[in-house]
Amino acid sequence: MTPPILLDIQDTVARVTLNRPEQANVLDEAMGQAFIDVTRQLAQAQQAGAVRAVLLAARGPHFCAGGDIRGFVATDDIATLLDRTIPPLHAAIHTLATLPVPVVSAVNGSLGGGGIGVALCADIVLAGESMKLRGGYSAIGLSPDVGVSWALTRLVGPMRAKHILFTNQPLNAAQCLAAGLVAEVHADDALMPAAEALVRALARGATGSLARVKTLVDQAASHSLQQQLALEHLGMVASGSTADAREGVQAFMDKRAPRFAGAPEPSA
Repeated sequence: MTPPILLDIQDTVARVTLNRPEQANVLDEAMGQAFIDVTRQLAQAQQAGAVRAVLLAARGPHFCAGGDIRGFVATDDIATLLDRTIPPLHAAIHTLATLPVPVVSAVNGSLGGGGIGVALCADIVLAGESMKLRGGYSAIGLSPDVGVSWALTRLVGPMRAKHILFTNQPLNAAQCLAAGLVAEVHADDALMPAAEALVRALARGATGSLARVKTLVDQAASHSLQQQLALEHLGMVASGSTADAREGVQAFMDKRAPRFAGAPEPSA
């Protein structure tokens, strides 16, 4: 049986690929269990120093259409089905979002419901021109899961997040770029090459530095300025003690590209 999610690790780049194109990569029970299994493997590989960047993508014309609505129709107890399906998805999203390495998602086609949370848990989101984001939850009487309410609010603010989730009006790739939901838009046939180039470049970066950047940015909204300044102080001192900092400074003086060794950082 073809696995719902593929994990491939080569040259310190991990590629996580949603692998149910015939079902628009919907988040059913099998996908949820596969997701948590894959992210556990990914976290172990990262802690061992085998992963320095992650690329999250999907096979087929659609990244992820969201929840398995056919599964909802087929059950007499939607609440119990959701209660069983959501925990592994949430555990997987938390693991992926808090990995202390850069995570890049490459999004094409439909992006709806929980698929939004999967795509937006990445540090950087690249979109193909075919991308179309639609909330979808309230249209079928449900509410957000998979971190969707957190990601949308963080990226576009409470009012725009509620507009997306109340009205279910689709946003195309250009609108998502303007709203700050994605970092770049590419022609569909250029999306994966651009994402591959970015993730390989990040994997060559100073792993500890990137981990500290990620932590500082992700936590900034919950800190006062004084708290954030204190954490920046600690982070800079920790960074300054690394071999990568010494290499980066010397490479700058030598006017050459740095050769960062990287080092695994503990998972959050």
